[in-house]
Amino acid sequence: MRLCISLLLMIIGGSGMYMAIIVLPELQQEFGVTRADASLPYTLTMVGFGVGGVLMGRLADRYGVWLPIILGGSCLGSGFLLGAGAASLWYFSLVQGLLVGMLGSSSSFAPLMADTSLWFVKRRGIAVGIVASGNYMAGAIWPPLVRHWVDLFGWRDTMMGVGLFCMATMLPLALLLRRKVPGHSDSSATELEAAQASDPRAAQSYSAQLDQPFETVARGEQAHEKSRHSPESSLGISSSALLALLCLAGVACCVAMAMPQVHIVAYCSDLGFGAVKGAQMLSVMLAAGVVSRLIFGLISDRIGGLRTLLLGSVLQGLALLLFIPFQELGSLFIVSALFGLFQGGIVPAYAIIVREYFPPRVAATRVGIVIMFTLAGMALGGWMSGWIFDLSGSYEAAFINGIGWNLVNLIIVLGLLQRQRLMKARLMLAGRAA
Repeated sequence: MRLCISLLLMIIGGSGMYMAIIVLPELQQEFGVTRADASLPYTLTMVGFGVGGVLMGRLADRYGVWLPIILGGSCLGSGFLLGAGAASLWYFSLVQGLLVGMLGSSSSFAPLMADTSLWFVKRRGIAVGIVASGNYMAGAIWPPLVRHWVDLFGWRDTMMGVGLFCMATMLPLALLLRRKVPGHSDSSATELEAAQASDPRAAQSYSAQLDQPFETVARGEQAHEKSRHSPESSLGISSSALLALLCLAGVACCVAMAMPQVHIVAYCSDLGFGAVKGAQMLSVMLAAGVVSRLIFGLISDRIGGLRTLLLGSVLQGLALLLFIPFQELGSLFIVSALFGLFQGGIVPAYAIIVREYFPPRVAATRVGIVIMFTLAGMALGGWMSGWIFDLSGSYEAAFINGIGWNLVNLIIVLGLLQRQRLMKARLMLAGRAA
């Protein structure tokens, strides 16, 4: 039941992430601005979304996930209503950044993923994947609906209607999540998970579980707490260093991810296919992302968060390459579906990694911090792609730019996996010496 409610909230709250993309052509035409300027509302939405994820994560850690959802539903609806009356692009962008992004949609992303990770142990990956898929379900549902309504009623009336709907649904659903995780603390989570890994007898046994670091067990309660919740034992780096690397990796992968997601509607318009086809293509892309998040959730339960992130990053880079040579309508639909299928598991993998290497009491905050940087990457990538388009007159250079950023992500993840293998080898040698 809780999983279904979280999924619904993710779908409804996710509307804020896509509104500025869908109405981008209308914004550019009505306010008479460049493509880069018309991308600004989305950029500020993502920046606000990221910053808000940290704030909402702290609220969720302290009071439970229901409170940020109440606040978020109220602000998201208000943001849409105020944005509908915008007289300038700057006012619209400000409303999108503050109310829709920072105080609105952010409440339904990182806090819900972190909350879900606390309620599941054995099938945590697929549970987080199901909830995270709601974000892409929103991307599959909202673009064609909003595009249809914009064509019928105009973008202003459409935003008003969506805003009222968000407030009417998110507030009552939030009240159903008031129950907190039983005994929500590091020690209780340790006892719960230790039941599944109750034989920490030697260094070899410990090292064999390094690929599932959050399920490992140390010798004695104090050592257990120190090793399980600290990357030092598994990666040989501090918690702050791991967090910084995850944040940098998040920026890099999402600059790459933003190119197709943010500009596919405008790209299709430029190719002569029209904004409606672009919205349909975005819907197909994100519908494939739903399937991707479920599949990658199952994969992460088997191979861990870091390897899942590596797999998603490699596949995302391949899909970006495919956008360059294929520019026919049918082939673009296929490539868009592949892109969604390949990259959908990337962002949830960060939540799994955080849950594997950090204690439960800071899960929502840490997830919020990493998600903030992934969204900063989306914001930077969305604006940067528009800027490159304005300079070059085409999106080919923007796709190449995305591929370059994707390589940065790959380098970071490969480095972390290499450190994991080195630490595992050292522990095995230490066990043999003992």
